[in-house]
Amino acid sequence: MLENIKKESEQKMAKSVESFKNNLAKIRTGRAHPSILDNIKVDYYGNESPLSQVSSIKAEDARTLLLVVWEKDMVSKVETAILNSDLGLNPAVAGTNIRIPLPPLTEERRMDYIKLVKNEAEQTRVAIRNIRRDANAKAKDLVKKKEISEDDEKNMNESIQKLTDQHIANVEDILKDKETDLIQV
Repeated sequence: MLENIKKESEQKMAKSVESFKNNLAKIRTGRAHPSILDNIKVDYYGNESPLSQVSSIKAEDARTLLLVVWEKDMVSKVETAILNSDLGLNPAVAGTNIRIPLPPLTEERRMDYIKLVKNEAEQTRVAIRNIRRDANAKAKDLVKKKEISEDDEKNMNESIQKLTDQHIANVEDILKDKETDLIQV
């Protein structure tokens, strides 16, 4: 029973960290990366589809993304979707290829991104602590029902705390790496 609680908590914490990584991948650093365009949707015959489902996206060099749109009719829709996004990008169309030069980040924009990343990290740490709180509450309920001893509860709380510390340290490492990426010019 305690192992199930511990395993469930560990899975939830790992999902929180993974979600944090995914959210950070969408925040632009100085380098071109296809994940920057993940949130852009295109009207594909009446359905909102991700950009990656109507074109191939790759980093041509450190400051340029290249999209190869699969259908010629979709080129103007893809271009419009990129222009309408809040990323501030200006695509250049050449046939079915769309090149997107990424402007260098200003110091002010970098600081905004760092604030955003730190906020994202804090939300993840709070989520991990909430998972710890829930697991400890479940253990406390088991003690009240006399299904486990207080020593078992204490051991459980200690192991959940170790998991919490481990996952929060993981978040800190990811945060430090992203901040370093953002600061580099």
